[in-house]
Amino acid sequence: MIDEPRPVDEGTGRVGQRRWTLFATSIGFAVVQLDVSVVNVAIRPIGEEFGGGVSALQWVVNAYTVAFAALILTAGALGDRIGSKRVFAAGFVLFTAASVACALAPSLGALIAARAVQGVGAAILVPCSLTLLNHGYPEPGKRTRAVGLWAAGASAALAGGPLVGGVLIAAIGWRSIFMINVPIGVVAIWLTVRCVMETPRSRDRGVDLPGQAGAIVALAVLAGTVIAGGTRGFTDPAVLAGFAVAVLASAGFVVVEAVRARPMLPLRLFRSPTFSATSAIGLLINVAFYGLIFVFTLFLQGRQGYSPLQAGLAFAPVTAAVMIANLSAGRVAAVAGERWMIVGGALLMAGGCAALLGIDSGTRYIGLVAQLVAVGCGIGLVVPAMTSSLLGSVDRSLSGVASGTLNSARQAGSVIGVALFGALIATGERFVLGLHAALAISAVLAVVTAVLAAGVRADTVSTP
Repeated sequence: MIDEPRPVDEGTGRVGQRRWTLFATSIGFAVVQLDVSVVNVAIRPIGEEFGGGVSALQWVVNAYTVAFAALILTAGALGDRIGSKRVFAAGFVLFTAASVACALAPSLGALIAARAVQGVGAAILVPCSLTLLNHGYPEPGKRTRAVGLWAAGASAALAGGPLVGGVLIAAIGWRSIFMINVPIGVVAIWLTVRCVMETPRSRDRGVDLPGQAGAIVALAVLAGTVIAGGTRGFTDPAVLAGFAVAVLASAGFVVVEAVRARPMLPLRLFRSPTFSATSAIGLLINVAFYGLIFVFTLFLQGRQGYSPLQAGLAFAPVTAAVMIANLSAGRVAAVAGERWMIVGGALLMAGGCAALLGIDSGTRYIGLVAQLVAVGCGIGLVVPAMTSSLLGSVDRSLSGVASGTLNSARQAGSVIGVALFGALIATGERFVLGLHAALAISAVLAVVTAVLAAGVRADTVSTP
C-alpha cells in the first residue's frame, strides 16, 4: 500500500519547495562526503596523539565507509517504508551526535567506534536525500541539473575536505574537523523539518536482517583482509582465509536476496543493463578516486613534507575542477547525453592518472597539479550523469532502493580503494612503487568505466 504525501504548502509554492529540498538534501550529501576526505589530512596528527601505523589509521577512514556502504540499502528501504523526510531528519541527528563523540574521543579505539556510528548516520542521509530530490524533480532534464547541483556540493566537499581539514587543524586542532558538523547539522535538521515535503510511503518495503548481516560481514571482512594484506602479505594463510570468508559472505548475501519475499536488494533491478552498468561504474570510479585521495594525502605529508594545511591547499585546484564540472553537468548532458558524458569524464580521469605515472618522491607540486585537475574534472562529469542515468532506469517507486544500491556500490568502492591503495604503500621502502601501482589501477578502472558507459542503452525497471 502507498500512502500519499501531504499536499504542498501553498505559501511555499512548488518552485520554492523544490529549491529548499535541493538545498537541504545537498547539505546532507555534502557533509557526508566532507567527512570521508576531511579525515585524510588529520591522519598524521591523530597518529601522533594516539599512535598506530598506517593499517590502524586506515580504520579511522574505513570504519566510517564500511558502516556507510553496508547500511545504505536498509536506510533506503526505511525511507521508502516510513517516509524519506522522517528518516533523513533522524539520520542528521545521529550523524551530528556521532560527530561530537568523534571530537571528544579519548583513544584511537573510541574514535574508530564513533566513526562507525557516523557512518550509520551517513548511510541514512545519502539515499534519503536522493529520494527526496528524485521526487522533487521528476522531469529528466530538471532532475539531471538538480542532481548536478546536489553532486557539485558533495564533490566539492569531498575534494575540498583536505583543504577544510588543513585549515581547521592549523587553527584549532584535529578535533575541530568533527565539531564543524554540529552547526551544519542543526541548520539542516531545521530546514528539513520546516521546508521539505514528505515522500510517498510504501508499506511493502521492509527491513531484511539476514541480508543486512551478510552485507556487513562481507564488507568489514574484505576491508580488514585487504588492510592486513598490506602488512602480512597477500599470501599469508590468515589473509587468504579472510578473502574466503568475504567471498562466502558475499555469496550468502546474493542467495538470501534471491529467496526472500522482501529482499533488501531486489535482484530483478539488475535485469536493467543501465542499472547494472551504472552500479558497476559507481563501484569502480570510487575505488580509483577515494583511494587516490588517501594515498596522495600521505604522499604530500609523508614524502613531500607538507603540513596538514599545505596538503589541504594543494587539493584546492582539484576542488575547483570538481565543482566546475558538476555545475556544468546539466548543460553538457543536454548536448552530449548522459552516456557520452560518463565516457568523456572517465577517459579524462584515466588520462590524468596515466600522466602521473612518472612521479617520484622528488617530483614538485607543479608537476602534479594539472594531472590532478584532470582527475577532478573527470569525476565531476561522471557522478551526476551516472546518478541521473540510474534513477531514470527504475520506476519512481523504487528510487529509494535504487539510490541506496548506487551509493552502497560507491561506498564499497571507497572501502576497497582506501584498503587496497593503503596496502600498496604500507611499507615505506615501497611507497613510490605502490603509488605507481595505485595510479595504474585507477587508470585501468577509469577505462573500464568508459567501456561500460558506452554500452548502456536506456531502459526502465518498473514495479511488478
